[in-house]
Amino acid sequence: MKDTIKVIIIDRTGVTHELDAPTDMNMNIMEICKSYELPVEGTCGGMALCASCQVYLESDTSLPEQSDSELAMLDQAFHVKENSRLGCQIRITQAIDGIILRLAP
Repeated sequence: MKDTIKVIIIDRTGVTHELDAPTDMNMNIMEICKSYELPVEGTCGGMALCASCQVYLESDTSLPEQSDSELAMLDQAFHVKENSRLGCQIRITQAIDGIILRLAP
């Protein structure tokens, strides 16, 4: 089993970034975006308290159900759509290899 997956991020200007993400470091989408210096704030440090890492799921990738704290935060966030998720709540695992996400405004 390989220890990296591909994560495709579409930034706020429409540019697509293909990122290599390690599956053996217990990271999340917010942390990967920050490590590639993409404009994701992650002000709360990944605690699902700020929504500054909101993304839109653009692929058919199956993700775990949203937690109550993620749903509550998205309920208060701006620019929320049906496919909104918090990047800090999406763990980097083999199950999401090839995921396509768009950064929210």
